Amino acid sequence: MTVTIVVAVIALILGLIAHHFLRRNDSEADDVGLSVKDLIGPVQTLTVLILAFVLATAAGSYNRAEEAAHNEANAADHLAETADYLPNAAQRHRVQADVVCYTRAVRHFEWPTMAHGQNAPEPSVWTADLRSAFKDIGPDQSAFGMLVSADDTRAKARQARLTESTAAVPAAVYWFMLVLLSITVISLCLCIPRRRNRPQLATLAMVTALLTTTLLLVHDAERPFGGSIAVGSSAVNDVEHQAARDFRADAPGTELPCDADGRKVSRGA
Repeated sequence: MTVTIVVAVIALILGLIAHHFLRRNDSEADDVGLSVKDLIGPVQTLTVLILAFVLATAAGSYNRAEEAAHNEANAADHLAETADYLPNAAQRHRVQADVVCYTRAVRHFEWPTMAHGQNAPEPSVWTADLRSAFKDIGPDQSAFGMLVSADDTRAKARQARLTESTAAVPAAVYWFMLVLLSITVISLCLCIPRRRNRPQLATLAMVTALLTTTLLLVHDAERPFGGSIAVGSSAVNDVEHQAARDFRADAPGTELPCDADGRKVSRGA
């Protein structure tokens, strides 16, 4: 970073020195130089290019977060369906209950915290219980391999979801874009004539609105689980409801080991 700043400062100094010596003998007619519009052209181009690049980066992060959420839901659904192949009713019900409680914990605890780029410990309670259940099932069961594979897919999808919940664009880059946007708008104002400028003012307002909207979209898209275009938890909700129905149908009268939010509860004897 230091090298970049030093090179830029040296280039500016050398340019000003060259300007002083090479143009000191110019006549007044020759001393026109570049207009303000010509000088701010590169800044405007830089602003548009950086906005386009960062918007593409944020959109990519949003798409990956959405894909991870769907992959996790599909893996949890596959895990609950695979549990049907377990001949032991207690083991089958345990896996099914863990899936229900896991999806509830993800929806009620982890989804809100991801808006701030954080995770929640509640879902991990049920992933730990799943691993314990797999140990009890043992590799001799025909469904063991499918259960472990489905849980591995779920774990990877959850990790991808949590990774994408953090900001894809560093804060320094975002503030730099905000400064560029301000400079661009101010420089455009300097190019507007003093009289008969209504068309230019209308265009300036439109350009300012477009640039601001783009920056707001970047701010929302880079945080896929917060903001006005946040990735929803509908896929996880569907799996939760389906798994809960299957559990009640397979084990009528049996209570789940968690409450409606996915928090573990202790059942009295």
